[in-house]
Amino acid sequence: MNLPISSTGTMTTLDLRALINEARQAFGEPLVRNNKFLDRVRDELQGELGVCTKKAHPQSGVEMEFYDLDRDQCMLVAMRESKGVRRRVVEKLNALERPMTQAELIAASANQLVAIERQQAAQQQALDRLGMQVVEHDQLLEDLSRSTVWNHCPQNCWSLSAVKLEMNKRYGLSGPVVDFVLKGWMHLPNPAGMVKNSHEEARGSQYLVWSKTNVSAAFKRFVDGCQMVTATQATHPDIEGRFQLRLKGAV
Repeated sequence: MNLPISSTGTMTTLDLRALINEARQAFGEPLVRNNKFLDRVRDELQGELGVCTKKAHPQSGVEMEFYDLDRDQCMLVAMRESKGVRRRVVEKLNALERPMTQAELIAASANQLVAIERQQAAQQQALDRLGMQVVEHDQLLEDLSRSTVWNHCPQNCWSLSAVKLEMNKRYGLSGPVVDFVLKGWMHLPNPAGMVKNSHEEARGSQYLVWSKTNVSAAFKRFVDGCQMVTATQATHPDIEGRFQLRLKGAV
């Protein structure tokens, strides 16, 4: 595993979590999510942490929090793991403190090559699946454009912008999370049809609409699967990181 270590000897909590999860997986232990891991980091290093930084997850767009830790802080956090996991993580961290031998360099290069090949194979599989999804989505759009195109949005349907407004009103969900539920979730609601854009500058383009009933049911199912971390922040098994969720007044 190639760990990004800065010239100042620091490692992000995201990279440390990846290292710990790799060891956990090797010992048959469950992986730890980012929000749970940060809770442990804050508990262990309270008063020692710097600024909490955020970056968007490359797939869901949800913001992920992380800290920069020095080697000693990484060791303290690793001490909270089980004996086997702790030993493997400490060995990895110690290995970063000394130059690698020639044999280790050769082994590391070989392992990195294998990892790259596996990653490329996984990426190709993901691209193949995505390609099939794109084809299926394009076919769906083509079928909808041929069979179900309205001049006006039906009263029992919502456009994408309307769904975002409604789900923000009901649950406080952000645009990227709504996009994920509508377009990337395994239980996404199928579009009900397409509507001709009446604006002159739209030049006859069309946009998707969804049944209000199906959308409401899908988002209720999504929200039911969420776990509140704070009064306003939640997690979901299908999304990496925390996102805003407001349950008060949900219908």
